[in-house]
Amino acid sequence: MNYLLFDDENRVNLLPLAYTKPVAEFRVGILTIAEKWRKRMPDEILFSGYKTVDYLQDKYSFESGEDTIWINGSVCPNSQLVQEIVQLKKMQCLSDEAGNVIAFRAQEHHEISSCENLISHIAYTHIKNLWNIFSCNGIELTLDFELVTKGRVSQKANATNQILGEENLFIEEGAELNCAIINATSGPVYIAKDAEVMEGSIIRGPFALCESSQTKLGAKIYGPTTVGPHSKVGGELNNVVIFGYSNKGHDGFLGNAVLGDWCNIGADSNTSNLKNNYAEVRLWNYATGRFSPTGLQFCGLIMGDHSKCGINTMFNTGTVVGVSANIFGSGFPRNFIPSFSWGGAQGQSTYQTKKAFEVAQKVMQRRGVVFDDREQSILTKVFELSEDYRR
Repeated sequence: MNYLLFDDENRVNLLPLAYTKPVAEFRVGILTIAEKWRKRMPDEILFSGYKTVDYLQDKYSFESGEDTIWINGSVCPNSQLVQEIVQLKKMQCLSDEAGNVIAFRAQEHHEISSCENLISHIAYTHIKNLWNIFSCNGIELTLDFELVTKGRVSQKANATNQILGEENLFIEEGAELNCAIINATSGPVYIAKDAEVMEGSIIRGPFALCESSQTKLGAKIYGPTTVGPHSKVGGELNNVVIFGYSNKGHDGFLGNAVLGDWCNIGADSNTSNLKNNYAEVRLWNYATGRFSPTGLQFCGLIMGDHSKCGINTMFNTGTVVGVSANIFGSGFPRNFIPSFSWGGAQGQSTYQTKKAFEVAQKVMQRRGVVFDDREQSILTKVFELSEDYRR
């Protein structure tokens, strides 16, 4: 038996982040959704890939067999949910009480319509909207911490650090912490392999600093916050999720926000996460083609892969930035910035693919990653899909 992770019709609600990757590749907590499933599924049930939109399948491939468990890639697993899923029989489907498909067991995806439907009453994290990534990050970070550290012994923090709640701090081999203040009484703090917490950093959990990432000198971080692998953060962060390979290395505030891969936030840039009148935040929604209510009072910035902003950029509450956008200049840019936009509040033009690809190649090369034909093909398709928004 094998299992794979599929994107359902709700994927459009998760654009622009889902433009460049399957939803199961989103990081929530310490791990990506796919990594959570790999660690929780029984060893005898093999992972066989991702079923997503056609233009992503070359990079994220899949193989279905005669006996495959199809798992919704926007569902975060827990031990009880995994137990229900592995007990499914052929041609059975597991849904939640709201009718959302969690998983089904069949040979082909279209066979879901013929499956017997079973209802699960187990609570789980479901990434149905962009803001679920940061609003559910504390729950998932705590679950991942237990999963990743169970039965293992943490490295000891040296005497230069001030630690509160040391039993909730886990430091992997090769990580460095010097002259930092870490409060893990409000949630676990995980410092991954080869990560570095620089002098003067003040961290309140829940917090995860993933492999080979850094907190810069004097960083102030409020949980629940996740800094994905090969990233650098400085200034002030509050309830932020960074997927990976992205930098917010300088002073400035970022709160209730999500950054994709290969993003860069310029020095002294700030994001508002609360409206002046304390009203509910509305966020651009690709499915409806308009700004939709979030039910949140605090919501900052959502930024797609490969996007950048210049120094002193000011983002309004509830701003959505697409893929490969380059934002700069004085004033507040609008709350929805389409993919491959170039400019800011004073006006925007199209960021041509040739120039965008040159930048992507240089940025990825610095981290030892190749900008290959598959990456270029994905971004080219995103450029085409987002054309109407730039008009």
